[in-house]
Amino acid sequence: MAIATQLPTFPRLTWLAPFSFLAGCTGIPEGTQAVTDFRLENYLGRWYEIARLPHGFEEGLSCVTATYRPRDDGGVDVINQGYNLENGQWDVAEGKAYFIESPDVGRLKVSFFGPFYGGYNILELDADYRHALVAGPDRDYLWILAREPSLDEHTYRSLVRRARELQFPVDKLIKVEQRPTICPEQRQAS
Repeated sequence: MAIATQLPTFPRLTWLAPFSFLAGCTGIPEGTQAVTDFRLENYLGRWYEIARLPHGFEEGLSCVTATYRPRDDGGVDVINQGYNLENGQWDVAEGKAYFIESPDVGRLKVSFFGPFYGGYNILELDADYRHALVAGPDRDYLWILAREPSLDEHTYRSLVRRARELQFPVDKLIKVEQRPTICPEQRQAS
């Protein structure tokens, strides 16, 4: 008789993330560079996930957002939310982030679980902080983020083109569903 095993009951956005990042830790993809002249106060708030490379901890999730808030210790609170259309439930992961270099460089380390941190590297950011291209520690992790649930096609193609130039596998990008008719009201990140 086999003994049944069960993974922890943490939301998917939380429990897989640290293990996925362990291989690369807090690095930055070779040949890329984080934005400089970064201003955290302009980056804070809610961002909508427009597209991402596939990975287990967001599999099947739509309506994904990330909300960033300042911490008293100089870091950033991170609240990731995604809606599972299949089971009709939100997955929520709360973590914290800290600058790896100086606060004017868009490189942070993010933790959702204990002492394990993963790289969060802002590779492209428009002057008005309306859209961003963010990578993890290697080319397996890439996100296109925007302040609104949709991004005009020209801007989207421009970000994909830039990611291709940086040798990310953009043919694997998944566009994230953000239509209001699909996405129920999100929990307010506190």
